Amino acid sequence: MKKLLIIYCLVSGFSLVAQKQSKDVNQVLENMKTQEESWNKGDVRGFMNYYWNSDSLKFIGSKGITYGWQKTLDNYIKGYPTKETMGILTFTILEATQLSETSIYVIGKWDLKKDTSASSVSNKPSGGHFTLLWKKINGKWVIVADHTS
Repeated sequence: MKKLLIIYCLVSGFSLVAQKQSKDVNQVLENMKTQEESWNKGDVRGFMNYYWNSDSLKFIGSKGITYGWQKTLDNYIKGYPTKETMGILTFTILEATQLSETSIYVIGKWDLKKDTSASSVSNKPSGGHFTLLWKKINGKWVIVADHTS
């Protein structure tokens, strides 16, 4: 009987951990959906709401590493100065794994389709892959490291 009780407690405990992880991963994926929506409205600042507003934020891209929220925002604005240049962003999640109660990493693909009617904008679609490290800081899930290629 004791063995059954122990097994029951273990299974129940694992189930609660899985539910918590699922809830956290779902929250991060909802945040990413909101990021897509903000980007597609031309709202770079709304897109950046889910990046850690810290000088310790790391963004690794084709030009190397950028440190800091403000510098990352400035680079996005410089690279995508108008809604037309921003195009339509779509994330495809390949994997989302909770590493601890306060960290999740996400691997995925991004696709950017440009408005073909804008003559001054290259309408060539672009895309690549990303790895994001999300941390729960002060009760909010934020990206602390973004490696996008």
